[in-house]
Amino acid sequence: MAISVEGLAGAVKGRVVEAGAPDYDEARALFNAMIDKRPAAIAYCVDEADVAAALRFGADNGLRIAVRGGGHNGGGLGSVDDGLVIDLSPMNRVVMDPTAKLARAQGGVLLKDLLEATHQHGLTVPVGIIGTTGVGGLTLGGGIGHFTRAFGLTIDNLVAATVVLADGSVVQADSEREPDLFWALRGGGGNFGVVTEFTFRCHPASNVLAGPVLYDIDDAADVLRWYRDFVPAQPDELGVWYGLVSVPPGPPFPEELHLRKCAALVLTQAGEEESDALREARSFGTPLLDGIGPMPVPVWNTAFDAVYPAGDQWYWRGDFVEEISDDAIDVHLRFHESVPTWKSTMHLYSIDGAASRPGNDETAWGYRHAKWGQVVAGVDPDPANAGAISDWARSYSDALKPYVLAGGYSNFAMDEPDRVRGMYGANYDRLARIKAQYDPNNVFSVNQNIAPAR
Repeated sequence: MAISVEGLAGAVKGRVVEAGAPDYDEARALFNAMIDKRPAAIAYCVDEADVAAALRFGADNGLRIAVRGGGHNGGGLGSVDDGLVIDLSPMNRVVMDPTAKLARAQGGVLLKDLLEATHQHGLTVPVGIIGTTGVGGLTLGGGIGHFTRAFGLTIDNLVAATVVLADGSVVQADSEREPDLFWALRGGGGNFGVVTEFTFRCHPASNVLAGPVLYDIDDAADVLRWYRDFVPAQPDELGVWYGLVSVPPGPPFPEELHLRKCAALVLTQAGEEESDALREARSFGTPLLDGIGPMPVPVWNTAFDAVYPAGDQWYWRGDFVEEISDDAIDVHLRFHESVPTWKSTMHLYSIDGAASRPGNDETAWGYRHAKWGQVVAGVDPDPANAGAISDWARSYSDALKPYVLAGGYSNFAMDEPDRVRGMYGANYDRLARIKAQYDPNNVFSVNQNIAPAR
C-alpha cells in the first residue's frame, strides 16, 4: 500500500518528488547501484527552514527519515524504504573568508565544489579522494584522503557547524557553543541532527606533486613491506597510500598497461619542489610506471572520478590497522590474486602524522592510535557480478580480522548494525548519552546508528 505524503509539497519550498512521479527513479538513485531503496518521497530542501519543516512532517506522519548529501554512502544510508529523504543538494553554496583561512560549506556541497572554491584563494581542506562525494557524510564520519598525514582528518579542520535538530530547532555548534554536540559531530556520523553548514579551517596548498607509482603485482609483498616501514618515519608533508589496483583502460595510462593488475603507491606532496621523502619514495624498486607530476589540488582530488562514476555495484568493508604483520601481508597477497573485477580494489591509507596527534577522546573518532585506514571494495558496473564482488570483499575483510583493530571505519561500511559499537570504540557510551540529549527518540536512525542511552 502506498504511503501518503499529502501535504509535504506545501510544507517545504523546495521540490518534492513522490513515489510514482516521472522523475522518481532518477531522484531515488544512489551512487551505489546495488542499493535499490524506494522512499515515499524525496524533499529537496533549500534552507534550514525547509529541513525543519520536512522533519516535522516526517514526525507527524510516522515516517522514517534519511538525510542525503552526495548519496555516496556505500550502505545506501542516504535513503530509506517507505520513508522520507531529506536531500540537501540544493544547499550547495561555499563562502570563503580567505583572510581568516575559513570556508563555509552548506550541507549539499560536493568535495569537488569545496576544493574549487578554496583553490581560488590558494587554500585547501583535507577531504576524500572522489570529488563527487558529499561534504556532509564524509566529514561526519571522519574524512581520510591524500592530505591526512599533512593536515589531519577532515573533522580536525571543522571549526563550527549549523545543525537542525530532531525537533526542528537550529543550533550553532563549536568548541564553546553546544560543545558536546560539536564533539559528537566529529566522527559520530549523522546521528545527532542535519548539518546544514560546515565551517572548515583551510591550509595553504594550491598545487601538488602527486600521482601513482605502479609495480608488477608479483612485487606486492616487497612493496607492502617497504611501505609499512617507510611511511611512519616520514615527515607529515608526504601522503602515501598503498593500493591493489588495475590500470584503467584509457589515458593517461599507456595502452600496454591497460587492465593490468598492479601494486600501487599513491603519493601526494603539497608544492612543486620535490622533497627528500618524495624522492626516496619514488626510488623504491622497479616501477612499471611513475605517474608523479605537478597538478592543481582540485585536479588531483577528482582524478579517480571517471573510474568510479555513479551507478556501479559496490560492496565495501573498512577497518583500522595499527600494525601490518607479515601474516597480514600473506592474506593481502592471497586476495590480490583472486580480485574478481578490474574496478575492485583494496586501499591502505596512511592516517598517522597530523591525524594521530589528537587524543582518542578529543573527538568522536576513537582510533587515533591506528596507523592505517583499510578499505576493501568489490566494484563492477554489471549487476550480474554483485554476488562475486560482495563475496570477495567480505571474505577478504574477514580473513584480515585477526590483524585489524576491533570495530571499523563508519564511512567504509555497509549497513552493518552489529559493527556499530566497534566503529566508535571507547567513545560509544559518551556518544549514546549525547544522542539521548539531542535525539532521544532516534529520529536520525538511518545511519550507523547509535541508540540513545536509557
